[in-house]
Amino acid sequence: MIASITLKDGLATKSSLEAASFAAAMADATGAEAVAVVHGALQGDGGLGATGIKKVLHYPAELHDAGQIARLVAAAAQGASAVVFPHDAIGKAAAPAAAVHLEAGLISGVTALPQDGAAPRNVFSGKATAEIEATTNQVVYTLTPNTFSVASGGAEAAVEAFDAAVGEARVKVKSFHPSSTDGQVPLPEAERVVSAGRGLKGPENWGIVEELAQALGATTACSRPVSDIGWRPHHEHVGQTGITIRPNLYIAAGISGAIQHLAGVNQSKVIVVINTDPEAPFFKAADYGIVGDAFEVLPKLTAAVKALGA
Repeated sequence: MIASITLKDGLATKSSLEAASFAAAMADATGAEAVAVVHGALQGDGGLGATGIKKVLHYPAELHDAGQIARLVAAAAQGASAVVFPHDAIGKAAAPAAAVHLEAGLISGVTALPQDGAAPRNVFSGKATAEIEATTNQVVYTLTPNTFSVASGGAEAAVEAFDAAVGEARVKVKSFHPSSTDGQVPLPEAERVVSAGRGLKGPENWGIVEELAQALGATTACSRPVSDIGWRPHHEHVGQTGITIRPNLYIAAGISGAIQHLAGVNQSKVIVVINTDPEAPFFKAADYGIVGDAFEVLPKLTAAVKALGA
């Protein structure tokens, strides 16, 4: 089993640790060896041994081109029965190309381990689950973030230098300027998210959202109209046309719950909706609903969280 890993500051990202754990679990079930492929600067084993990965194949140069990453992974995956990518921007671009190189089947956006050869994935914006089976000898999977727990307790993995003909890059990165998250966990990795919409009436009122997020150790987010009119940065936009998230807790204040927004957040484990309109569509998808003014409810929630020491 091969896991394609993205590194940040020499360590595997959260979605990559999930992919590694997924590959290790598949390897345990079949008696195979779980191997990770990484590129760029690496600290130790990148934290991958703890997930059950036995070996890390390290390509020293950092790659940004999806075609190069696909060729690297395909070279490492010769003879492997399965390849796992995170279902993130890199995985969604590189996994199909790797599948072509390997002449393998591709099952994207899986949410759990395959059973009897079929892997589940969400369809119709999360309203249903499809069981997908590939008939090829090799299968490439992309794993939806926050659907598979990161394993821990494994021994440190052996690291081996790895080289492959990755070809010329068709995409060249001249500079990289990461979005400022003010110390918050990036939205795709966040386990708690506090989001708000036009019900906040203006960017000057976002302090009550940020205060609750800080008390919860959460990341802030917003609806599309809010980012479109410039109240909040675009990297905070969650929904079908923004970032799709699956946190353990999603709190939405002043968001009506249009289908486009719901499609990006409806796989959250617990959804709390705060809205003055008792007929707001979002309440139908909520685990907990509060009919009330966000300007009154959010400060009270913040005070309660601080009192509990959460």
